[in-house]
Amino acid sequence: MDNDLARRRALGEFIKTQREQTPPAQAGLPQLSLGGRRRTPGLRREEVAQLCGISVTWYTWIEQGRTDSVSPQALSRLAEALHLPRAKRAYLFELAGKKDPVLPEHGDESVIAPEIVEVVRNFRAPAYLMDRYWNAVAWNPAARKLFTGWLDTRAGSRNLLHFMFCTEEARQLTADWEQRARRVVAEFRADCAALLDDPQVASMVEELSARNALFKRAWRLQDVVEREGGERRFHHPQMGELSYRQVNFRVANRPDLKLVTLMPDSAGTDAG
Repeated sequence: MDNDLARRRALGEFIKTQREQTPPAQAGLPQLSLGGRRRTPGLRREEVAQLCGISVTWYTWIEQGRTDSVSPQALSRLAEALHLPRAKRAYLFELAGKKDPVLPEHGDESVIAPEIVEVVRNFRAPAYLMDRYWNAVAWNPAARKLFTGWLDTRAGSRNLLHFMFCTEEARQLTADWEQRARRVVAEFRADCAALLDDPQVASMVEELSARNALFKRAWRLQDVVEREGGERRFHHPQMGELSYRQVNFRVANRPDLKLVTLMPDSAGTDAG
């Protein structure tokens, strides 16, 4: 079985189990149908289809894994009809490979639990936390000391792409800047695959393309690589040549956040 078919079937089975576990009263429907008492305590396919404003046939195809054309808006109506809590709603969209249209705006996401920030600050090696748009939202003293022109100043953008392509400090700090810059673009494209229609992403790409020719060329190439880490080298103005191994983590209850850590190759390269 190919991955696409397996994903569609998993999506259909998940929706079916949630339908069967949703009490009619929760959906505002009577416990009794016109034909008498229900055979199951959950909702019928016809009822879910009606609640979502889609045809029974199409809804049946979704449960049977026979269609891959479910829009984010239809999935959102399904989640609301089935009264899915946050974790199940996120799982629904993950299975579908779609972006939830009612995800909180960036301003709401800027509120990060204090314990997450504390974890970042307690790393001895350089560590920073980025949001879905690659804005640094938390970092530790070692990262502030390492990233001159980005995390060590009170003014300026905290966006990693802006720092990389729009500042002279990044060119001076980053070893093999052009090669690293191309890879950063490919990593960002992979990271924001579900956000390419996001107005904020579109605005960022437009601005960076206008300001930096290398970004424009690299973005048009549509190269994609995983942000898997690897070697990172720097020419620091005060600490000299530095070499690290990058290791990335996702925050379990905030998948829009990723923690980037830079582990020194040797004790002598620690920026802490």
